[in-house]
Amino acid sequence: MVGKKAEQALVDQWRDILALHARTQCELDRALHGHGLCASDFEVLDLLSQAAGANHGCSLRVQEISERIHLSQSALSRLIARLERDGLVERAMCADDRRGVRVALTAKGRVLHGQVLPLQRAVLTRMLTG
Repeated sequence: MVGKKAEQALVDQWRDILALHARTQCELDRALHGHGLCASDFEVLDLLSQAAGANHGCSLRVQEISERIHLSQSALSRLIARLERDGLVERAMCADDRRGVRVALTAKGRVLHGQVLPLQRAVLTRMLTG
């Protein structure tokens, strides 16, 4: 009996985490929609911005992005292609490995990221604290 209760508590906790994630994702999508972005778009821009800050303008390999963004490889490729079409990122072949592709923010991408960063952080604060 005790084992079943502990197991159910884990299942309930897992479902609570999933529900919080879904609600937060929807709120982020709503908040970012007016800027032509969804939550996944912002996550890629945010990762690239952090990489640029840490490495003074450095880009990330698509593989590095995929390790941090929870999307399939094909979904991430489509997302990056859309961001590139919108002029927010640029892709280039890796100098050290011609099979790899690097992605970097453009000036337009940096500006948009800076505009929506406070909005995204406000949603996270509202949804994940208290």
